Amino acid sequence: MIRIDSHVHIWNVGEVRYEWPTPSDGDLYRTIEPPELKPLLDQARIDQAILVQAADHEQETEYLLRQAEEHDWIAGVVGWVPLERPIDAAKQLERLTRCPKFKGVRHLIHGEEDPDWLVRANVIDGLKLLSQHNVPFDVVAVFPNHLKHVPTVAERVPELKLVLDHLAKPPIRDGILSEWERQLKQAAAYPNVYAKLSGLNTACDWNDWSADDWKPSLEAALEAFTPNRLMFGSDWPVANLAGSYARVAEATEQATAMLSGQEQQAIWGGTAARFYGIDSISKEEGRDG
Repeated sequence: MIRIDSHVHIWNVGEVRYEWPTPSDGDLYRTIEPPELKPLLDQARIDQAILVQAADHEQETEYLLRQAEEHDWIAGVVGWVPLERPIDAAKQLERLTRCPKFKGVRHLIHGEEDPDWLVRANVIDGLKLLSQHNVPFDVVAVFPNHLKHVPTVAERVPELKLVLDHLAKPPIRDGILSEWERQLKQAAAYPNVYAKLSGLNTACDWNDWSADDWKPSLEAALEAFTPNRLMFGSDWPVANLAGSYARVAEATEQATAMLSGQEQQAIWGGTAARFYGIDSISKEEGRDG
């Protein structure tokens, strides 16, 4: 079974401009690149990883693609195009889709002042461009401002594959999941919507959490999506705010241990490979490359 981490970040603070992290974010504000990540993947028996954008500009996407080309075990890049400017987005997509490791697009929706940014008419037009190019979209649908818009997008752009990053950040710390669960089910009713089991540790009390804290959210996600539309993601190095790569991987193993082998295979690699169109390399290439 090929194991894929569907959501990791790297960044070079000397080469790329980021809104986050900033110098006030301590150890996260430094250059973090593939050689630091690879031993963590090996320890967790992860064969491939997908780099996900952390800045809404073209410069970072180019940086990520260069890194992906240098490392066989990087299966793909989720980059950025200016969805709110469809003419410019179309030009960038024409070029980016010629890159074999360009696998998707994301925009930092939660950083926009307008909580309804995702359903603006010009953004919908940009998302239609993604659909035309068969490029998936990662939705930073942070609850409660954005998850509610996912059904609207799924209806207006029915051929677009969507994936909810971090299960849309369920309010685990608050312990009141009913409205999040209702909106999650509404989103999952559309077969083109998937979700990542990622970022759950930072949705908990950073200093006191375990896999048991994830169970209500995980059970809701399994019921809504089934494992065939769920994928593992570490959200490293952001995960370090509340633990480590190893701890997140171990907690995910514990939280999914009750599933069948086939269901676990979907979550740990199969779903991500299908969603992003990844031709999996061999385990030997992934761990040694």
